[in-house]
Amino acid sequence: MFGGVILTVPVVEMPWERFGILVLTALAGGAFGAAIGALPAFIFTGFVVFLGEGLNILQSVLTNQVTAVPQGDFAAGVTGTIGFGPVVGPHIAFAGGVAASAYAGKKYPEMEPEDWDYHFGKNILYAFGTKPDILAVGAVFGLLGMLIRRFGSGLFVNVIGIRTPTDFIALSVVATALIARPVFGYPLVGRPNGSSPLDMSPFENEDPHPEAVTDGGAVPPEHEGRLATEPWLPHQYKWSGVATIGVVAGILAGYIYLQTGSFFLGYGISAISLLFLNLGVEKIPVTHHITLIGAVGAAVVAPEVGSDLIPLLAAGLFGAISGLLGELTQRIFYSHSGTHVDPPAMAIAIAMLIIAVLSVFGVLPNAGYI
Repeated sequence: MFGGVILTVPVVEMPWERFGILVLTALAGGAFGAAIGALPAFIFTGFVVFLGEGLNILQSVLTNQVTAVPQGDFAAGVTGTIGFGPVVGPHIAFAGGVAASAYAGKKYPEMEPEDWDYHFGKNILYAFGTKPDILAVGAVFGLLGMLIRRFGSGLFVNVIGIRTPTDFIALSVVATALIARPVFGYPLVGRPNGSSPLDMSPFENEDPHPEAVTDGGAVPPEHEGRLATEPWLPHQYKWSGVATIGVVAGILAGYIYLQTGSFFLGYGISAISLLFLNLGVEKIPVTHHITLIGAVGAAVVAPEVGSDLIPLLAAGLFGAISGLLGELTQRIFYSHSGTHVDPPAMAIAIAMLIIAVLSVFGVLPNAGYI
């Protein structure tokens, strides 16, 4: 500063400098997810996405221009850089929290709350505070989530030259959770204790987990009190109920999209609603995979029709399908092992892959937000 004049030197950010920033922030974001817990971290995602989409809508109203989305990304502004970025992006903060729970389930089973009936490795509500080794696990998996997302989507956009074939944030959430299982000594899928992987009757009968039953010996702390089958949501696993909430939430998300043009506003509202579930309100449904795909359903149908009624019906159908995909995947990948593999992320990744393929072959006019 000379004579009251501030001299500024333009900063030229090199590609490797930007990558270094992403690496450091992803490490911190993953550790943050471990510190506050995976589900609380995702609730923060909801608040930030809600804010970002509100700002994008306001900007489009004031300027009559839609915010540009950078190549390889699917969201702009606060939504893209913070909500789906290295601060609270699900593939970083939530993934870090999930990995931290998996690690603690083996390393610190004594930390398990008395009211937790599943394996402690599935407790994504638990905040691990400042324990350095657990935060380090969160940091490593937050970085891994960022790398999978960046290099996965970049491979298709920049190398192969085609658009991303699915939601790589959702895919990264799934991949990091599956990687954590063998890393920390869990079975990759787990052995069903019912007649098939889809059989939830052992849970309904309150059958104990085989490793929680011994012939007079001590039960290992990590298996104490476990049930034979552990469905993702005890209040949201019956096919009829899942389909019903899928239609309801899908229609609402479709309406939000038709009124605002935002794919992610309904998703943000759904994520925020999980605050009540985290606070112990019983039977709050989990719907962010439903509202996101419901909005896509409205978007792929709306250009082909002249009214909003059919897009709303399509949103309900797409929402129901996504809800059922979440239930199907939880029965296969969640219920029979000891850690959290996110059914909504699995549903979103599968649904968007199907939508992308159908759009390539001209069955659908577009692939929504990817």
